[in-house]
Amino acid sequence: MATLTVWRFDSPEGADEASRTLQELARQDLLVLHDAATVTWERGKKKPRTRQLAPSTTGAGALGGSFWGLLFGMIFFMPLLGAAIGAATGAMAGSLNDVGIDDSFINKVRDQVTPGTSALFVLSSDTVIDKVHAAFSGLRPAELLFTNLSTEQEAALRDVFAD
Repeated sequence: MATLTVWRFDSPEGADEASRTLQELARQDLLVLHDAATVTWERGKKKPRTRQLAPSTTGAGALGGSFWGLLFGMIFFMPLLGAAIGAATGAMAGSLNDVGIDDSFINKVRDQVTPGTSALFVLSSDTVIDKVHAAFSGLRPAELLFTNLSTEQEAALRDVFAD
C-alpha cells in the first residue's frame, strides 16, 4: 500500500536536501519511492517554487505532474485566482477527498508552508522506518503535516522522528 506523507522544514533548503536523501534511500532499496515533489518558499518571494522529482526516480504508481500541479494549485495559487476557477476544479478536488486530501489538509499546508520554509511530499511504500530515521537524522523535518497511514502507523512514524 502506498503512503502519501508531507514533511515541513524550517528552511527553504530543507525539502531539497531531504529529497536527495530520499532518492539515495530508494537506490539502497530501503523504501519504494513512487513519486515525490518539493515546495520551496524563499523569504521575500510572493509565491513558492514547486518541483517534481525527475521521472527517472519515480516508480510505478507515480502520481505525475498533473496531480502535483492540481494539488499545489489548490494549496498555493487558487486563493490568488478567484472563485470562478476554483469552482471549475471542484469536481477534480472531490476525488482527492478519497485519499484524505480535503479542505483541512489544504488549509493546514497553506498555513504552515510559508515564506522561509519548504515541504517534501512523498508517495512511497515498503519503508524501513529505522533506516529512514537514521538517514534523516541531520535533516530534521519540523513537522509531519500529513500522512494517510493508519493511526498506529502514523503514531509510530511520529515517534521515530520525535527523538
